[in-house]
Amino acid sequence: MDGLGKIIRWERAGKDHVLDIAAPAEVMRYLVFKGSVAGGRHQPHGGERAEEKFPHLDHPHTFDVTVLRERKVGDAVNLEADLLGKYVEKFLAARRK
Repeated sequence: MDGLGKIIRWERAGKDHVLDIAAPAEVMRYLVFKGSVAGGRHQPHGGERAEEKFPHLDHPHTFDVTVLRERKVGDAVNLEADLLGKYVEKFLAARRK
């Protein structure tokens, strides 16, 4: 898990579902337009806060086979950013040394 998000909007858009997920800066730094992020269940532990948000489009098949269908506005979700972005960051940091 890279960070904790919170569902702040959940709406139907035709057959799809659109969510806005508030996320901390440590996850937002890896997000790119049309990139990917994975979200899953989370049991809150208190004191956690989100700083920014990103939209997420959930297609019908994804909705049917993931736990997001069980979530609602206000629920917390674990977030995992795209692995490629993490590798690029690590590679560039090594080159700066």
